[in-house]
Amino acid sequence: MVRKSAKLANVCYDIRGPVLAKAKQMEDEGHKIIKLNIGNLAAFGFDAPEEIQLDMIRNLPNSAGYSDSKGIFAARKAVMHYTQQKHIKGVTLEDIYIGNGVSELIVMAMNALLNIGDEVLVPAPDYPLWTAAVSLSGGTPVHYLCDEANGWLPDLDDMRARITPNTRAIVVINPNNPTGALYPDHILQGIVDIAREHGLILYADEVYDKVLYDGATHRSMGSFSEDVLTILFNGLSKNYRSCGYRAGWMVVCGDKRHAQDYIEGLNMLASMRLCANVPGQYAIQTALGGYQSIDDLVAEGGRMRRQRDLAHELITAIPGVSCVKPKATLYMFPKLDPKLYPIQDDQAFIAELLEEERVLLVQGTGFNWPYPDHFRLVFLPHEDDLRDAIARIARFLEQYRKRHAT
Repeated sequence: MVRKSAKLANVCYDIRGPVLAKAKQMEDEGHKIIKLNIGNLAAFGFDAPEEIQLDMIRNLPNSAGYSDSKGIFAARKAVMHYTQQKHIKGVTLEDIYIGNGVSELIVMAMNALLNIGDEVLVPAPDYPLWTAAVSLSGGTPVHYLCDEANGWLPDLDDMRARITPNTRAIVVINPNNPTGALYPDHILQGIVDIAREHGLILYADEVYDKVLYDGATHRSMGSFSEDVLTILFNGLSKNYRSCGYRAGWMVVCGDKRHAQDYIEGLNMLASMRLCANVPGQYAIQTALGGYQSIDDLVAEGGRMRRQRDLAHELITAIPGVSCVKPKATLYMFPKLDPKLYPIQDDQAFIAELLEEERVLLVQGTGFNWPYPDHFRLVFLPHEDDLRDAIARIARFLEQYRKRHAT
C-alpha cells in the first residue's frame, strides 16, 4: 500500500471533507444540494467588481512571465499604502509578500518558523487551515478558548494559561471565521501585551476586515505596537468577491531586528514557489484603490446585511438553537442545546442532515471546537433560498428531537 505521509496525521479540513464528498456523490446521482458549507461568493451571484476584471484582462499580455518572488511592484505598493491607511508603521515594499491567496501564505509562514515540538496558540473555534498548517509544519497547535458567552471574544486568561516554554506564536483571526465576531481594541491590546510579555510572534488573519455590519470598524493588529513582531494576512477573496483569483498578501511589521533569520526563511520559501499567479496580482492595485462596493453590500439594506439578519432571525426561531449575531464575515456559528439534541458525532449528524434534507453544512468540530454542539452556517444564498434552506434545517431538527426524546 502507498500510504500518506505521517505529517498528515493531525491535518484535516472538513470544510471540504468527507461530507462534501458525499454531497458530490449525491449531485452526481441527480440530487440538488443547497450548499451552506463554504464562503465561495461567486457561487451565490456575488461578482467581482467589473473594474478588477477589466484590469486583469488588460494586463494579461504582461502576465506570461514570472514576477518577482514577492510580487509585482504595483501590487506591493498598493498594499503598502493600505497599511498606512490602517495606521501600521514602518512597512516597506520588502516587508510585503504576494501569494496565491492567504492560504498559501499561512502555510509558508508556519513552514518558515516551526520545528518539531514548537507550539502555536490557535483560537477555538478557528479557521481550520491554521491548525492544519501548524501540524503540517511539525508544530503543535494549542487551542485557546473564544468565549461564546462573551460574544465569542478570546479569553485572555485561558490564553495565558496555555503558554509554555515551547510556545512560539499566537494566531488571531479577526474578524473571526467561523463565529463572525469582531474584536474590540481592549482585547487586541491585551493579546499584544501577552505576546510582548512572553516574546511571542503575532499572526493576524484579517481577510474579512471590510465585511462589517452595523457601522462597526476594524482595527488591524499591526497598528497596536511597533515592538512586537506581527505578521498580517489579507487578500481579495472576500472583500472583493474574488476567491478564484487567488490574490492575497502577507505583511511583516513590528520589530523585525531579531527576525532576520526567519525573514530569510520566508524569502527562501517565496523564491521556491517562484511567484504568485501574475494575473491575480494585477487585480490588487485596482481593488484597493477603487470604489469599495463591499460597503454597499454590508450597509443597512445591502444584500449581505439583509441575509445576515434574515438567517439569524430564522435560525434562532428554531427550538433549542441559539446564536451570537455576527458583527462581521459571511458566517454564523449556531449552538444546539445538548438537552434537545444529544449529538455524539456531529459529522454524522451533518451527514444525516444532508441525506434527509439536501442541505450541506459544516460541523463545529471541523473548526476545532471541542464539543459536538455547533455548526457553521454560510448566509450567502439569496433570501428565498435561505428561507428554504433554514426551513429544511428546522424540519430535520424537529424530527431529530422526536427521535431522541426521552
